Amino acid sequence: MKNSHYEVSGLANSQDKTKVLNALDKLEGVQEVAVDLGRGSIEIEYNSPATKEKILKCIENTGYTVKLDMLK
Repeated sequence: MKNSHYEVSGLANSQDKTKVLNALDKLEGVQEVAVDLGRGSIEIEYNSPATKEKILKCIENTGYTVKLDMLK
């Protein structure tokens, strides 16, 4: 199991949390998602075929911006 942490801009309320949780839940390989609205962060546990790139694209396609320094 792999873990990824993303700092995300635009996560303001429970509606945003639900939106991103539902989108990530549809991504094959994603096992666990924790959204922290206070910190504006998302922690994800995943297996193949999910990848960091697929997760990033999913978050961005949902309408949120991942801070670039988190992609290193």
